[in-house]
Amino acid sequence: MSTIDELKKDIQFQAELKGHGLTFNSTWGIFSPREIDSGTDLLLRHLDIQPDEVALDIGCGYGPIGLTIAACAPQGEVHMVDKDFVAVDYANKNAQQNGLSHAKAYLSNGLSAVPKDKVFTTVVSNIPAKVGKEMLSIILHDVHQQLAPGGQFVVVTINGLRQYMKRNFMEVFGNYDKVKQGKDYTISRCVKS
Repeated sequence: MSTIDELKKDIQFQAELKGHGLTFNSTWGIFSPREIDSGTDLLLRHLDIQPDEVALDIGCGYGPIGLTIAACAPQGEVHMVDKDFVAVDYANKNAQQNGLSHAKAYLSNGLSAVPKDKVFTTVVSNIPAKVGKEMLSIILHDVHQQLAPGGQFVVVTINGLRQYMKRNFMEVFGNYDKVKQGKDYTISRCVKS
């Protein structure tokens, strides 16, 4: 078998996330296809999840954050969105193979395709550094609109975006909490009052 045929095969790996063993399939071209990236890992280690969480994972990739939330919230509901159809496809396959039928992924640019009447208790995102301030602004305002009172918005960004996130969280939500700063990444959290 040629090397190209090998490369076209699904990448599969197991990960222990928040006490749950999960199996992920991914492929080249999706962010961090062979392992859980350190930003996602840091976010999950510092994320509080209730058993009945109604969560949204923005930019879900193949689903590591959203599916971990689903595993921790068996009475909950998890929406995962990404603008990459390949990522959405893998996130749904991964939900199915891990028996997490209360998690679903669909195509959306930010929250554009998220049902407007859906209210979330937790919204999470591993925000890419290159998302751009306009898109980030749209996401922040849309999240604020669809977050339940007392709901949390938790993001992981590269450390270089920490002050930017703080300013924007303060502007849109009126609060900001630096949950954890690692070597490369910062976990930021705000709550809708």
